[in-house]
Amino acid sequence: MCEEAKLKEWAAGAVSRRGFGALAGAAAVAACAPENATAEGGATDALATTESNVSFDTEDGTMDAFFVHPVSGSAPAVIFWPDIASLREAKRNMARRLAGEGYSVLVLNPYYRDVAGEQFADFAAWYSAEGFEAEDGFALVAPWREKLNADSIGRDASAAAAWLDGQDAVDSDRAIGTQGYCMGGPFTVWSAAAVPDRIKAAASFHGGGLVREDDPLSPHRVLDRAQASFLIAIARDDHEHDPDTKLLFAKAAGRAARPANIDVYDGDHGWTVPDSPAYAEAAAEQAYADLLELYRANL
Repeated sequence: MCEEAKLKEWAAGAVSRRGFGALAGAAAVAACAPENATAEGGATDALATTESNVSFDTEDGTMDAFFVHPVSGSAPAVIFWPDIASLREAKRNMARRLAGEGYSVLVLNPYYRDVAGEQFADFAAWYSAEGFEAEDGFALVAPWREKLNADSIGRDASAAAAWLDGQDAVDSDRAIGTQGYCMGGPFTVWSAAAVPDRIKAAASFHGGGLVREDDPLSPHRVLDRAQASFLIAIARDDHEHDPDTKLLFAKAAGRAARPANIDVYDGDHGWTVPDSPAYAEAAAEQAYADLLELYRANL
């Protein structure tokens, strides 16, 4: 998960706050465009897509989200859980790219119980938010995050899946996938456990808290409730800090008889997200290819 120590490492790095913002914008454009984009900005084989800001009811209120899907026909749905900085252009761009592959992608605002819409333009904006550099730097989002647990995420995933199944752009005869980043990583496992009849593929990228020894609803302890195949993409520095997570999650997946591809990638925490200071393009592209393989095999 995005811990304070990790953000302090980013702040102490070679990329200045101003340079970080500029690089984030450039990376978002480069990484989220189709690989075969032309110099004029077109693409030779990406599907045309359409998008909108949407909202729907949950047991806890009204969730807002970003929905992007191919212009014509219906497609398998994907529930997209963002990282701690939540809805913003980098995440919308990632969803647009995936929609161009033939998926109907719903990027959720996990903080909807407290705030609606975009709160931070990018990770640089989130980092420089008022109070962040203080000792209690997570105070801004901490009250929102503390409401996100196995039960609340399960309710949200159930509502999102039901909403998606009611959309013309969604092929409800095909399974739903889910993917999450940083704090959203464990949300994918809880989602798959909450909606096992619909969610058949779940991917966590540099997810934190996948193994919580003192939590009976730790993601690795609810795998037996799911019917999904899993991709667990671990950051190399997270693995160095806690090598037991990979082994314990793998053992849990084995006991639950759930297929799980659990790998350590050549990138540090946040490597898949274009506006992250840890973004690593080659490793991010490998993770994206592995995500597509997971979805093509299971949705």
